[in-house]
Amino acid sequence: MEKKDFHVIAETGIHARPATLLVQTASKFNSDINLEYKGKSVNLKSIMGVMSLGVGQGSDVTITIEGTDEAEAMVAIAETMKKEGLSN
Repeated sequence: MEKKDFHVIAETGIHARPATLLVQTASKFNSDINLEYKGKSVNLKSIMGVMSLGVGQGSDVTITIEGTDEAEAMVAIAETMKKEGLSN
């Protein structure tokens, strides 16, 4: 299992556009990928789940990945978080 914490620095938090990109990135992998925020965990492959969390600027989120391609998935998601200015 891969697990990593991210501190959200984007002014708008994880809003529609970056959430869509994260979901698209996660959906490329077979592993189970979850986004955890304030004790709630949602499937990172679900745009509705991600948007329902309402992750704002300054929030701390945890991504957990379990499956055959978990290492590659974590690298891709971390790159997306950085590229979109969500986390550093």
